[in-house]
Amino acid sequence: MGVLPLQSHDSGGRLYIVGTGPGDLLHMTPRALKALGEADCVIGNGFYLDLVMPMLAGKEVVRSSMGKEVDRASRALALAQDRIVAMVSGGDAGVYGMASIVLEVAERSGAKVAVEVVPGITAAVSAAARLGSPLSGDYVTMSLSDLLTPWEEIERRLDLAFRMRVPVVLYNPRSRGRPHNLDAAVAIARRHLPDTTPVGVIKNAYRKGEERLITTLGEFIDHFAFVDMHSIVFVGGEETRIWRDETDARGIITPRGYHRKYVY
Repeated sequence: MGVLPLQSHDSGGRLYIVGTGPGDLLHMTPRALKALGEADCVIGNGFYLDLVMPMLAGKEVVRSSMGKEVDRASRALALAQDRIVAMVSGGDAGVYGMASIVLEVAERSGAKVAVEVVPGITAAVSAAARLGSPLSGDYVTMSLSDLLTPWEEIERRLDLAFRMRVPVVLYNPRSRGRPHNLDAAVAIARRHLPDTTPVGVIKNAYRKGEERLITTLGEFIDHFAFVDMHSIVFVGGEETRIWRDETDARGIITPRGYHRKYVY
């Protein structure tokens, strides 16, 4: 978190780009809550605005839709010329969020508005906590959305990621418009990892309707219908294992390496 060198010297305006975390107010940082409290205008995608609605009483709320990110960024910067504005972005604004496009628009337009990026808990971290400890060491995050990145490039990156045999977290895994991207990603994973590799899915982490699935790479194909755009998919690495008790899978563990140094 920090004030970027886009200082406004005389207008008093300011733009906060606020990561709202998974959506539960209890999982927003105190700094994010304070930024929303200071703002007299809050702008964002309707889905994420609804999640923080208890914080928006008495404020001007500007709703935007998916696909309008450039317009949203321009509008926020314009509003912040002489007002305190908060742009909300789910998870962390700098991880597949709104921070980059706002800063790019500010850079290209020469905006002098003071901008502060306020971090939030990204989906990989929040969903991982619901599974146990699948990301204890090195891991890779990948988005399966090809709206902004060509699918051929996504496939190349997936192949490199799974070759490393570390856990891979898949954002935007399966939508109605792109139902086969997850199939292709899993096919790439199976080139490099055994079918016994643990797979975990969290849907609606820390929100109403939260669901959890723990399976294996070989059996995951039977569960694709469970996955949607509100889900995060974890494909384990070579050391990842499912923690089981007598009746059920309790979670997923990727050992950090203590077993190689200590006896416990």
